[in-house]
Amino acid sequence: MAGAGHNSGEVGGIAADQLRTIVARIERLNEEKDELAADIREVFAEAKGNGFDAKVIREIIKMRKQDEPKRTEFEAMVDLYKMAMGMD
Repeated sequence: MAGAGHNSGEVGGIAADQLRTIVARIERLNEEKDELAADIREVFAEAKGNGFDAKVIREIIKMRKQDEPKRTEFEAMVDLYKMAMGMD
């Protein structure tokens, strides 16, 4: 039976090499995600420097992710609620 100090094989029924590979891949992806997040922050800073509102850009990006029918339905509901509140 393999002991806890072994670097490969199964330890307690777990394939240690496979687990290390998975953990390393996740760590690498997290590093890439952090780098991408930093890049996105830079683009937002550039947009702000050019006079654009980052909050509005985020909302536009969020809207573009939605499919057209759902977005149209949502916007119609927002307009209806605004009218009911006397905001239009």
